[in-house]
Amino acid sequence: MIPQADPKQRLFEARDEILQAMARVLDRGAFILGEELAAFEAEFATYVGARHAVGVSSGTQALSLALIALGIGRGDEVITAALTFPATASAIEAVNAVPIFVDVDPATRCIDPALVEAAIGPKTAAIVPVHLHGFPAPMDALLAIAARRGLAVVEDCAQSHGATVAGRQTGTFGHANAFSFYPTKNLGAVGDGGAVVTNDPAIAAKVKRLRNYGLDEAQQCVEPGINGRLDELQAAILRVLLPSLDRSNAERRGLAARYRARLAAHVEWLPPHDDGAVYHHFAVAVPNRDRIRERLASQHGIATGIHYPRGVHRHPHFQRPGVSLPVTDRLADRLLSLPIQPQVARDRVDAIADALLAAEAACR
Repeated sequence: MIPQADPKQRLFEARDEILQAMARVLDRGAFILGEELAAFEAEFATYVGARHAVGVSSGTQALSLALIALGIGRGDEVITAALTFPATASAIEAVNAVPIFVDVDPATRCIDPALVEAAIGPKTAAIVPVHLHGFPAPMDALLAIAARRGLAVVEDCAQSHGATVAGRQTGTFGHANAFSFYPTKNLGAVGDGGAVVTNDPAIAAKVKRLRNYGLDEAQQCVEPGINGRLDELQAAILRVLLPSLDRSNAERRGLAARYRARLAAHVEWLPPHDDGAVYHHFAVAVPNRDRIRERLASQHGIATGIHYPRGVHRHPHFQRPGVSLPVTDRLADRLLSLPIQPQVARDRVDAIADALLAAEAACR
């Protein structure tokens, strides 16, 4: 079986360096808020092109802490896309704000700026664009709306490590921005982890307090906080993997180009073309998606993913009357994520694409 993704294979390529980094942490005997985290925060901020990065316990926690640091809280409304993992909305609810879902642009599959503008009301406090599948959202248009309407912007960069807009990395546009280091991400640890990235030193300082029980540098609790820290072992592993991220992203782009060439007869299936994308997923929009997926697995030994089987607005907890998002619904019924992780898809793209074409023909 060809897996859709396999983080173990990605980590195996750096196994010796990872083990050395872990041994360094164990030998030092400091496991929380130590040298490895400080070094990774500096290195990741430099990589992204931001002034500050603050390591936290997950991407979801990063999003919540970014919102709190910007003063978003009870009763505020936060506009976001419904074509995302529920964690985006859960992070908004965690700060007692209300997620307001809008549809995506069918061409980009990311949040539609025109619909964002239409959804703004008297309680709107922030916009959370999601860089879905590693494709950057239309940040220029969203920032213009936010500036005109006095709104905060928090980028959900959980899938966009290294993605760019006109040469500028995602995570540098919003006021505070959230990354995830979940194992399957382009930059993934061996457990949960995340970071808040910002150019504002006051926001960075606040997130550092919030992640550590609200303690200031004198270890006094000065505000409500949580235990939300990125530990030393994860930070050390991420330091090993960060230098190879650009090379891995370039290989993902190359694999995506091969998929596009092989599937050129079905351009309507293909994800948008964007030179700045990093292809966390390569999701094709196919008819009879579920039947095709089953056939790929049973007849060809190819595992695929569905990201995501329904928009967040269709999850029972988040359902609200009168919410109609037809583009999200259509994509959720069709999107099928093919293997794109280099260690999995390398030398297999042609076979996977050919199998997809055969499965689609058999399922008509």
